[in-house]
Amino acid sequence: MMKEVNSLHSHAKVYIGIVHQLREMISKDGLKPGDKIPSERELSERLNVGRSSVREALRALELLGLIETKRGEGTFLRDFRDHHLIDLLGMFILEDHKAQEDILYTKMMIEKEALKGLFLGEKKVDVLLEKVIESESLDDVFREIVMVSANHLAQRIWNILNDFETLICGEVKLTADMRENITSMLHAIEKQDKETVQETYKRVREIVDKDATISNIFF
Repeated sequence: MMKEVNSLHSHAKVYIGIVHQLREMISKDGLKPGDKIPSERELSERLNVGRSSVREALRALELLGLIETKRGEGTFLRDFRDHHLIDLLGMFILEDHKAQEDILYTKMMIEKEALKGLFLGEKKVDVLLEKVIESESLDDVFREIVMVSANHLAQRIWNILNDFETLICGEVKLTADMRENITSMLHAIEKQDKETVQETYKRVREIVDKDATISNIFF
């Protein structure tokens, strides 16, 4: 994954520049929350950049919660005054290449806390086991695990980070090896087997990124 992130750094600079141009244009045009912004074609002409780059920049702004697309109507500015966390965190990730590399590690911190909460709370994992069977994406499984947590801020941050990781690196498909390890991990939570929980989680994350340094879930 690290190689993919590095190879996209120069590409990322292009649409980050467009994001800044878009923000300047929005300010210059006096657009307010609820106002419709120009189409991709018009933005491409005004900013003198390709439509694919404009599309990517708009996607980034949508992830930041700054705009929303309504099917058949167009793209509109959002009232994001109540979403400062999303705005600040998102722009930090977009502009800081080191932060892009840290996305996975921050996600893992949240995942490990969620797993610890499941373990200590001795919660049933039946629903999670069903999710492992029916899911095609690793992110879908861990999203369910994080959603079990009572920490709603952690849930929200995990979702934001996952959106950006997917934007940069693409979706991680759930392999047979991952399914087997996650299933073992969830059964280990039921059996209160700390070692197996830790080892199976590490194996899953090492499949995604062999260079990842993964600390223990339990101290």
